[in-house]
Order: sequence, then C-alpha cells, then structure tokens
Amino acid sequence: MKVLLVDDEEEFVTALAERFSLRGIDTDCATNGMDAVRMAQEKTYDVVVVDLKMPKICGPEVMESIRKQDANVKFIFVTGHGSEESFRACLDAGACEYLLKPVKIELLIEKVLEAAQT
Repeated sequence: MKVLLVDDEEEFVTALAERFSLRGIDTDCATNGMDAVRMAQEKTYDVVVVDLKMPKICGPEVMESIRKQDANVKFIFVTGHGSEESFRACLDAGACEYLLKPVKIELLIEKVLEAAQT
C-alpha cells in the first residue's frame, strides 16, 4: 500500500510518516497541494490523507486534480477547521473519511487501512 500525506504543517506530516513507517506503511509527504498533485502524476497512491484547508490549493481541489489522473485513489480529509457543511461536502465529493485534528494516530491508520480495502 502506498499513502500520500498532505498537510501544510510540516511537523504534522513528518510525525505521521514516521508512525506509518513503523507500521510498515509506505508513505510520501507533501507540504502543499501543488506538490501533492505533482507527486501523484509521478506515482500511484492507494490513499491520500489531505488537510482540508491549505494555502493556494485546498484539500478538495487536490482531490479533484488527483482523481482526474486516477479515479481509484481513496481520500481521507483531516482538518482543524471542521464544520457540518465541510463534512458533508467532502463526503459528497467522494472522500472515504473526514477526521478532526488532533487526530488519534491509531484511528487514522485504521481508516487508511479500511479505505485501501474498498
């Protein structure tokens, strides 16, 4: 399984990548949406964990761009700015999950594994 972690908080994605790696999950990291889209053009990912709100290109735009290249990629949104409206919008757009920060790593890994199985 190949996972792409996308968040403008570099410490957050670095810590997540370490924890995923300890569990044998192959991960790449991007600290902005443009890099994430570029990386997805070069590699195939099973699951993308993406922050909802980022400068320049936000999470939903990242999902839309990557899905144009590969409709089978699964998306999980994480956010510190959650609302019922954004929750519904993400799920309606096809996200597998929507989690609020601070997210428990075990829960996130569980949701990534579930998404990869669907």
